[in-house]
Amino acid sequence: MNIALVTGSSGLIGGESVDFFSQNFDLIIGIDNNLRSYFFGEESSTEWNKNRLEKKHKNFKSYNIDIRDHKQLEKIFKEYGSDLKLIIHTAAQPSHDWAAKEPLTDFSVNAVGTLNMLELSRLNCPDAVFIFTSTNKVYGDTPNFLPLIELEKRWEIANTHDYYKNGIDENMSIDQTKHSVFGASKVAADVMVQEYGKYFGMKTGVFRGGCLTGPNHSGAQLHGFLSYLMKCAITGDHYTIFGYKGKQVRDNIHSFDLVNMFWHFYRNPLKGEVYNAGGGRFSNCSMLEAIEICESISGKKLNYSYSETNRIGDHIWYISDVSKFKGHYPDWDYKFDLVSTLTEMYDNMVTRI
Repeated sequence: MNIALVTGSSGLIGGESVDFFSQNFDLIIGIDNNLRSYFFGEESSTEWNKNRLEKKHKNFKSYNIDIRDHKQLEKIFKEYGSDLKLIIHTAAQPSHDWAAKEPLTDFSVNAVGTLNMLELSRLNCPDAVFIFTSTNKVYGDTPNFLPLIELEKRWEIANTHDYYKNGIDENMSIDQTKHSVFGASKVAADVMVQEYGKYFGMKTGVFRGGCLTGPNHSGAQLHGFLSYLMKCAITGDHYTIFGYKGKQVRDNIHSFDLVNMFWHFYRNPLKGEVYNAGGGRFSNCSMLEAIEICESISGKKLNYSYSETNRIGDHIWYISDVSKFKGHYPDWDYKFDLVSTLTEMYDNMVTRI
């Protein structure tokens, strides 16, 4: 029997993974205890997505388990054992603002929870492919020291700096930088996933995401900026831009495109490999540009204000260079650009807000 296990299965990437891989596996095991509602409030609950997945996929089985609970996780791994062929670990505390409130919670979820998953995989299904959703925050604020120029609506890399013309690659140092508490806990998990590949020989892949987005995102002010921005555009709720004149740039990758990267890695896995995984030069925007697109799609003016105070450790300009992944998996490519992603997001939100 071929079984895939997905943590954070009710979230954006976890849910997309269930949708995608349910067609390729006999059974999908979901692990999710809706901690997102604890992090960001009931309005960010993912229960609706869990219900959607259970109705849609007959081969999806969900367990209400906290990834910090080693004993409960162990029961799952012992029950399904070597039938587990793929582990997709997306469960996390995802906000660097929230992490500063409860560093112990943040580290226990992001670092200890990941170690639980790795060690149980090693002991019970060592041949399984293990995929981990890391973050570009592992690079800390190092990108802010690149030579940037200010344009009318965005910051951009200086034309004289050709090395970064396609974005930031995996050679950027993750050392001697301000990560935020969240970034530091994800560094610990990121390095551990690499180590289980390189030291124990497991087939592990680390995907350092840019802004992950899509129609099934339960966006909140502290996490999921495109989703939350579109939500505010629809509802008229107030939105705050934090610093950098609203010209800070993010690359945005649709959840389908990221999970499709997982699929390519699964079919030809490597050991302890790391990939930057964002929208790259194909799909990126500044805050000001994103507001304009949301206003155009929704037909409404956004109710927003500007705060001079930027978030600690926040990136001014971040675009992922995905050349390494494309070099390893040349058949992979993007399906959703920024406008199509936001349009799909709008169409989905108006039916459930």
